[in-house]
Amino acid sequence: MNDFIVALGLVLVVEGVVYALAPGHLKEFMRKAQEIPDQSLRLGGVAAMGLGVLIVWLVRSLSC
Repeated sequence: MNDFIVALGLVLVVEGVVYALAPGHLKEFMRKAQEIPDQSLRLGGVAAMGLGVLIVWLVRSLSC
């Protein structure tokens, strides 16, 4: 559970950096993202989740 809370905190840090450093670019990206088909966004989300799981799995297996 501790690792989950740390991971959640890191996600918030990354999100905060994007909002703090490039709010204009983020707004523009959000406008353009509305034009992307749902299926493409869904596929990108699944790919990002898979990559995240792979990274966590590799780090955990190498640190033991």
